[in-house]
Amino acid sequence: MEHTLIYLPKEQWEGTAVPIAYTTEEYYDIAVEREEDGFAMKMKKRRFAQPVTHTPEEYDFPDRLYEKYWEKACAHGVVQDGRLMAAIETAPEEWSNRLRVTELWVDEGLRRQGLGHALMELAREQTRRENRRALILETQSCNVNAIGFYLHEGFTLIGFDACCYTNRDLERKEVRVELGWFPPQQT
Repeated sequence: MEHTLIYLPKEQWEGTAVPIAYTTEEYYDIAVEREEDGFAMKMKKRRFAQPVTHTPEEYDFPDRLYEKYWEKACAHGVVQDGRLMAAIETAPEEWSNRLRVTELWVDEGLRRQGLGHALMELAREQTRRENRRALILETQSCNVNAIGFYLHEGFTLIGFDACCYTNRDLERKEVRVELGWFPPQQT
């Protein structure tokens, strides 16, 4: 079945929940060690003793389209019978001339059909059209499938935040990971 990507106007879709949920058996263990002449950081894939599931219900702030703090956000997606089935939202980071993917989600029943790639291609095209120097996004070190998808889409690790969600992110194995894609340089 062919799925058409459409623009999701703010007036109609603002506040719509993006039900991001996943189960994982693996995580990227991030270790930071202080050394005499700096720091040593490692990020290695490990297995959980038992599968871990993360759902919007465990957080006080489920993801929503067009949050007030994402100025100039723009969303596209797939809608079937009035129901959101896939979405990508981007917002410019003007001060650094980067474009941030603030949301990316595909309904479980529509995964592995190329929709994630098509949504990401929209964001890459926007990055090129607006002459941004990078396309960036965040995910969690325990969202191994998402990290694999982003790496496959040409993203690379650009950093992490060891205390974004709680002061115990490293030990909880849920660390904010920043990834970036850089458009080819125009000559």
